Amino acid sequence: MAHFPFNIRASDGAARCGVLKTSRGDIQTPAFMPVGTAGTVKGLYMDQVKQAGSDIILGNTYHLMLRPGAERVKRLGGLHKFGGWSGPILTDSGGFQVWSLSKLRKMSEEGVEFQSHHDGSKHMLSPERSIEIQADLLGADISMQLDECTEFPSPYEAAAKSMELSLRWGQRSLAAFGERDNQTLFAIVQGSTFPELRRKSAESSVAEMTSGGYGGFAIGGLAVGEGHEAMCETLDVTVPYLPKERPRYLMGVGKPIDLVEAVYRGVDMFDCVIPTRSGRHGQVWTDKGPYNIKKAEFAEDESPLDISFSCPASNDYSKAYIHHLIRSGELLGAMLLSWHNIAYFQDLMARMRTEIANGSFESFVTRFRAGMK
Repeated sequence: MAHFPFNIRASDGAARCGVLKTSRGDIQTPAFMPVGTAGTVKGLYMDQVKQAGSDIILGNTYHLMLRPGAERVKRLGGLHKFGGWSGPILTDSGGFQVWSLSKLRKMSEEGVEFQSHHDGSKHMLSPERSIEIQADLLGADISMQLDECTEFPSPYEAAAKSMELSLRWGQRSLAAFGERDNQTLFAIVQGSTFPELRRKSAESSVAEMTSGGYGGFAIGGLAVGEGHEAMCETLDVTVPYLPKERPRYLMGVGKPIDLVEAVYRGVDMFDCVIPTRSGRHGQVWTDKGPYNIKKAEFAEDESPLDISFSCPASNDYSKAYIHHLIRSGELLGAMLLSWHNIAYFQDLMARMRTEIANGSFESFVTRFRAGMK
């Protein structure tokens, strides 16, 4: 299996900055991946996503397999050509969306049978089918093993059973992925908030490295209602068991303070819908948290959103104008805020890379925590 070279350029405590080298371009880490649910980052052109500082985007297996269909995407040249993105793409396995969106689902050792949330049609997603969709049909640079997202809260016994199933599905995902050039596969560590389960899941996945194994390691099953403190505590007991020489990816996270705290604990990659989803609802992200542009106080505010980083949406339009657009239900308002928020998240990642390289990340984290309070 291809393992993309991962060069750690600097570290500061557990935090590290580096570069993950793929055949479609370098990914500077820590990295934030905008979510391209159905082959598009909602509200943005792909050149805007790139201009905002994104090296890689995420595609959703579940959504694309249902519409327009993974086989159709393959016939149309693969997801990169279909969506107009030339850089690296990571695809999720489809497991989380089946867990969260499907009308009916039936879990078994074979995989998960579910009904589409679009039309009720039945589908089977097995580890082998998930890999076929991601790597062969969509053409993802980084694929994810199929896993079961454990319910939260969950009793220990149920969390253990779910974690063990994900481990077995991971082995089948590895076998289906086989040997490939210019593509790699990441493991997903599960175990809810139970330290012993997280350790066992991590150690079992890492053990696969003896025979080639995974190109990276993801931490799944968080951002599902456990809360910020529990997330941090789970990272504290999970990250130390992941190999330092491979990238670590925290799935579905999150708010800026979540990103900072996770990087502080040694995580390298993230994805989340928050920048675009909150932008569509009038939220503007800053180092002090989000504010809502729909509030009356912005109706005559002629200042731009933020001139501290280079983004046309942040620099070239007044808060009063965007307030008007959002209050009027104009599409441009949602587009501008989504663009700004993606640019803010990417600027935050760039600042963290700089602080780590300069050996000043500890003080940065202290300031950021204070600002959020």
